[in-house]
Formats: sequence, structure tokens, C-alpha cells
Amino acid sequence: MKATLYSIAQSWTEINHCLYTVTELLEWIRSRNEITAVEIRKISLAECTPWFFDDSEGCIRNDKGSFFTIRGYRQKSSSGEKISQPIIFQDEIGFLGIICKEFDGVMHFLMQAKIEPGNINAIQISPTLQATKSNFMQLHRGAKPPYLDYFINSSKYETVVDQIQSEQSSRFYKKRNRNVLIRVEEDIPVLPSHRWMTLGQIKRLMTQDNLVNMDTRTVISCIPYNKLRMSEAERDELKQYFKDKALFCSVFEKNLENPLPEIYQYINDYKMFSDLKSEIVPLQQLKNWELKNRELLCRHPYPFKVVFCDIAIEGREVGHWTQPLFEAQGVAVFGLLCCEKEGALYFVVKAKPEVGCFDGIELGPTVQREAVALSQEDDDMTRFFMRRLENQQGVVFDHLLSEEGGRFYHEQNRNVLIRIDERELPTLPEGYFLLDYRTLNEIVQINNVLNIQLRNLLSLLEA
Repeated sequence: MKATLYSIAQSWTEINHCLYTVTELLEWIRSRNEITAVEIRKISLAECTPWFFDDSEGCIRNDKGSFFTIRGYRQKSSSGEKISQPIIFQDEIGFLGIICKEFDGVMHFLMQAKIEPGNINAIQISPTLQATKSNFMQLHRGAKPPYLDYFINSSKYETVVDQIQSEQSSRFYKKRNRNVLIRVEEDIPVLPSHRWMTLGQIKRLMTQDNLVNMDTRTVISCIPYNKLRMSEAERDELKQYFKDKALFCSVFEKNLENPLPEIYQYINDYKMFSDLKSEIVPLQQLKNWELKNRELLCRHPYPFKVVFCDIAIEGREVGHWTQPLFEAQGVAVFGLLCCEKEGALYFVVKAKPEVGCFDGIELGPTVQREAVALSQEDDDMTRFFMRRLENQQGVVFDHLLSEEGGRFYHEQNRNVLIRIDERELPTLPEGYFLLDYRTLNEIVQINNVLNIQLRNLLSLLEA
């Protein structure tokens, strides 16, 4: 494992000694977009056969009751109702899998040019395998996803990552996927839909709006650098390739602090003492939601609505189908504030409860702000971050990146990294923590503790 992790760390810094240049990879994406026929149009629920509104169950589902359903969710506390909205039920765990292999001493990752129905720009760079359980069990009579056997038989290979992690908990109810990274040494046939690229190239491509998809970002965020043990010579060699020495220290140097007891005390107190109660209800019982103008939408401003689509995509396991998609109302901001402390980079994270969270609460980024606000006013930390962003102070990454295109229609969110001087850091409000990368990297090895927004932002470092 040490050799593999060290090779992956080197791949993070590698842009030039690769099988393809970044320019060639961009040309490949462009050509795939040109030759792949895609047609997606919005329709009414009545036209969305085999999907329909099931009056007896109070949900939107297909005639087999498979794939996923849309149900009503309601959350209450002692002070009254807090949230009332549709939510996606998908009671299965899918694969998000990447294969890596060394070529001429440089670790490469086999990535896919994949179109999801909700993608804003058709093709995005996706994991080697990105498949729901329904897909790979061929429940919809589609073709078996390419490269599935490598992950079904992963015990034959070196496993670098095998994590079950949460999805977007504001839209999904307790939805999780299996994030897997395996290393192979055998020759692998490469389909026209796939290309080998280094981790450094993937990170470079993240600076293109909506090009590297969410599923790639979450798998990369789970790489266990905290398990890498290096000699002094190896550390010095690797360090010279990192422009950001504080980031290198945060990722690869030993953290002498142990903030985990404080973090888990806060999280466990929330789980134990929160008076929020949730229930699944028929869609008809949702306050202020209605089917109108071919959409399921709220009478008041809300972060999303539900639309229905007819979809035809060439080269998919199933070429033509219909389904509902959640459409965002505006662009959310996901932001991570960082500062240098004692030579290492630290990040401000926040314990974030969400409606569909598998265990109620996870650590999220500094700011996770929907385009349509639903609850309390911004706190001091959010206001500090948004002022910095508005004035472009310390911004080191600011790009639009897409969310999960298989369930969300044209949802792109603003992902922002802001760096400040430690002396400028405001007092942390309750529920916020200042953590180095190594600590976060240790926590992510435990299922369902870092939410997907935080994991995605961590994948953008040194892009």
C-alpha cells in the first residue's frame, strides 16, 4: 500500500509525463460531445410513462416500484414544522469506482467521458465505473456497465479506497454510494469512452467549469494519504513538487493535535439531544407543494422543484427512457475557508444537520448556502466568508461545478476556496472546527462523517 500511495501522491503533482496532454484530453472530450447524440426534453408527468403519481402510496414512482421513488418528507421540532418537501428514496448502494495503474512509473487513473441526463454540458469526466445497483444488476434490461467485473472481483486487486459515503442529503433520503479505488497491474482494454490521466491532470481539469463530475471528486477525496509513511528522503523529494508547502505539511506531515474527541462529542450530543423529528408522508400532505405547469413545485421560493424528462443518450446501458429530475432554483455556494497555522494548512468546517442525512449530521464546509435560503439568518462566519468572496479577497479557487446529473437537472454550484491569514480568522461559532487536512483525511476513512460538499471541496486542493 505504501508504494501505491506514494505513487498516487506523485501523480498529484504530475501534469507533463502522462499518456496524454491536458490539451489532448480536452480535445477528446470535445470530440466525444460531437459524436454522441443527446436529446433531453421536459415533459409532463402524464407523458412520463412508466412513471406516475401513486395516490395510494402518495409518491411518484415507476410501474415496477424500482429505480427510485419521490416521497414527502416533513421535519418538526417542539416549536413546530421546520421543513416540508419532496425527497428522493433510492434504497440501494451504487458503485463509484476508479481503476489506477502505473505507466512508466507514473500512476494514471482510468476516467470515463460520461453523459448524465441532468448534466449542464453533456459529457463530464466521471469514474471508470459509475453505476446504480439497478444498472449493474441489469434490472432495466440494459447492457452491463463496462469494467464492472474489476470491482465485483476487487479482492483480486489492491484496494486503495473502499468507502460507503453519503450523497446530497438535502435531496436524497439516507442515500449512499460505495467509493472504490483499486490498483491493477494487468493490461486493461481501453474503450473509446475512457482515457488514462494522472491525478494532477484531473485536478487541472477541475478548473474548467462543469467538467469533472461530482462522483470523481468524491472518490478522489477518500484517498487515505494519512496512511502513507515516508522516509525523510522520500518526503523531501515529494515536497519539492508542491507549490503550497503548508498544504503539503497539512496532508503528509504528522498532526500532533487530536481534535477528534471534541468533534465527536459535538456530533454525538446533537444525535442524542436534538428534538427534531422527521417523518415520511404522502406527497399530498406536503404544505405548499403542488403539481402545476408540468412540474412539482412549492408555492413559495424553494431551493428546487421536480421536473419530468424524456431522455435519449447514445451509448448508455439503456438508450432511451423517462424519469423525474430535481431542478435547482439558482446557484448554491459551497465554500471552504483555510489559513496557515504553525506551517500547516487548516480548514474551517461546520457540523451540518441535513434532512436526508444517514445519521442526522455530518461535517460540512465553512459555507453551504442554497440559492434560496430556508431557515436562520447567516451567522458571523458565513457573513465573513461571503464578504471575502464578494470582494475577491484571498480567493484561490472559484468555479462552477455540477452536482449529480443522474437525479438533478442542470444543477451547478459555486465551489470556492478562500485563504486568509490566521490572525484574520473570526472566533469560531458553536459547531465550527479548525482542522488540518490530515485530520479530515483520517475522518473520511469512517463512513458518513464528512458530507459530500466538504469532500468535493477537499478534492479541489492544489488544482
